[in-house]
Amino acid sequence: MSRKITLGTLLVCVMVIFGLNSCKKDVTVIIEPAASSISSTKVISFASDIVPIINKSCAVSGCHASGAKSPDLSEGKAYSALNNGGYFNKTTPEKSKLYLSLTGKSGIAMPVGSASNPSNINNLVLAWIKQGAKNN
Repeated sequence: MSRKITLGTLLVCVMVIFGLNSCKKDVTVIIEPAASSISSTKVISFASDIVPIINKSCAVSGCHASGAKSPDLSEGKAYSALNNGGYFNKTTPEKSKLYLSLTGKSGIAMPVGSASNPSNINNLVLAWIKQGAKNN
């Protein structure tokens, strides 16, 4: 009888040890902070804040540069292409084509082939649209 209890206790201890060792964190899930984390008092500038992101990640060969995929986001054409193409929804910024494309909520997240944008870039673009998507 005591042998069964000892074996049972040993079996439970082994299971607990294996259970604790098999519980690992493989992936960290980062919940995107609210867009309000971008200061609402800071004016987001298209030229200073948004264009550098576009130039680095979008207006590159084979993507949204002149002669490539629409919209043409090359320097000097980006704002009019986005504005004339209806990529902003100033009434409901969260439903803007631009924001939905960046976040992957309307298909493959842009830029294609890259890891998802950091939430601060997505939130910066969203804050800019909420401020009226001005060409400033």
